[in-house]
Amino acid sequence: MNHHAMPAAPRLQESKFPPVVPELFQALDDHAERHGLVGAYCASCDRYFFPAAGQCPACYGTLQRRVFGEHGRLYSFTVVRTRAPFALPEPYAVGYVDLDDVPLRVFALLDPAAIPDLAVGARLVLKSMQLGENALATPCLRPVFCLSRAASGEEPACAA
Repeated sequence: MNHHAMPAAPRLQESKFPPVVPELFQALDDHAERHGLVGAYCASCDRYFFPAAGQCPACYGTLQRRVFGEHGRLYSFTVVRTRAPFALPEPYAVGYVDLDDVPLRVFALLDPAAIPDLAVGARLVLKSMQLGENALATPCLRPVFCLSRAASGEEPACAA
C-alpha cells in the first residue's frame, strides 16, 4: 500500500488561481497531472483522517501528514440543482468516495461535466480544476474527483 508520505509539497498546478484552502490537496508530480488529498495518519490508532486535524480525535495523539486519495470508487452521490454556493456551477455534484490506498471514505466535489455519466461504483481519479470561488470571492482551484478511464488506457475524463 503506497500512502505517498511526502515531507514537502510539489508545486500545485501552474495556475493564476490559488487553491480553495491551503494544504487541502497537492500535486504528486512536477507537471501537476496527478493529485492527492493532504490528510493525516495516527500511528497509535492506525487511522487516517481528511482533512488533517491538529491531533487525533480518538486518542489525542500526534498525527503524521500524509498524502493519499489519488484514486477511488464512488460510494454514493447526489446532484444539487438549487442555487450553488461559492459560484459553483449549477447543477453540481457531490459524493462519498472510497479511497483505494487508505481505508477512508471522503466527501468531495465531482466533475460537473460528468453528471450524466455518474454511477455508484464508478472508478474515479482526483484532479484539480478551477471551479467556483473561495470565501474572498476569488476564483480558485478545487480538488475534484473525475471519472477514470484507467481500464481503457485513456486519460481521466475531467473537463479541466
